[in-house]
Amino acid sequence: MKLTPLARSLPASVPFVGPEAQERARRAPFAARLGANESPFGASPRALAAIAEAASDAWMYGDPEYHDLRHALAAHHGVAPENIVAGEGIDGLLGYLVRLTVAPGDAVVTSAGAYPTFDYHVTGHGGVLHRVPYRGDHEDPDALADEARRVGAGLVYLANPDNPMGSWHHADRIGAMLDALPADALLCLDEAYADLAPPEAIPPIAPDDARVIRMRTFSKAHGLAGLRVGYAIGPAALIAAFDRVRNHFGLGRVAQAGALAALQDPDWLAEIRARVIQSRDAIAAIARENGLTPLPSATNFVMIDCGGDGDHARAVLAALVRRDVFVRMPGVAPLDRCIRISCGTAADMDALRAALPDSLRDAGS
Repeated sequence: MKLTPLARSLPASVPFVGPEAQERARRAPFAARLGANESPFGASPRALAAIAEAASDAWMYGDPEYHDLRHALAAHHGVAPENIVAGEGIDGLLGYLVRLTVAPGDAVVTSAGAYPTFDYHVTGHGGVLHRVPYRGDHEDPDALADEARRVGAGLVYLANPDNPMGSWHHADRIGAMLDALPADALLCLDEAYADLAPPEAIPPIAPDDARVIRMRTFSKAHGLAGLRVGYAIGPAALIAAFDRVRNHFGLGRVAQAGALAALQDPDWLAEIRARVIQSRDAIAAIARENGLTPLPSATNFVMIDCGGDGDHARAVLAALVRRDVFVRMPGVAPLDRCIRISCGTAADMDALRAALPDSLRDAGS
């Protein structure tokens, strides 16, 4: 087998080990799946009905232009269809964006400990990552802009609200960061959790602003992670360039139908927002009951400060997994003092409440 020199230089790894792989390794299912920031509250009943109806037509490819979904998204955001591109989740769109904008050796700026799939794509296309530390529990827009100017980066990544920390910046802070970037730099603004964020976190950026492309998803608040539907909002010229590299049949017919119906059910989205707030409060209360500190969150998960270092947090996580509760944690200090717990159902919260005290005891807390 002949691989390219770049491919030979890369480790055979994945950004995340899925819960299914962990269940196979431990030969037991999880009682509570609280690690992947999915929505166990489920998808809109309208979306489920549309999926069921579209299933009978699954023998056909999906519309490669995803016309109906694209136009509905444009109307939803008050932009032109030419400002919208959809794809196989934000992960897929990140891969296309990097392929379009990063040549081997190009400098790319992100935060140490931020969403690892972005890093995966950059290294996979030969880009050179420059990472800046978080400031407290937030990505640092000033440091990102400073580093972009220092290394001449053409692409900069920031998530707002943030994954893994759940923190968020005010829209004005994002606007100031855009003004501070190099003139030819592009900000990839990952807004996967925008549907769950306070309104003041979402900046009013013009869709044709050439300095930024915004990523959104149906995987979080809409509860369609298994369908892999994401989209981006950006300047028409950049959006059109995706046609040069994207998988034109990447969004199947069933996925398009489900996403379109979900978008057309705002009442369900409002219900999910309410359930997420309720679950965040429950996770925070369970943490405090056990002497731990929950961090403020604008997402569908809560970061819990375990009160020690990364080794201690890893011990807590391992003990929770032994008790059938799947959670995750950051991989970079000092963020790795925490474990990340996704919102869940009342049964999920009961499982967490039962498992956490003994898990902390096992970890020496």
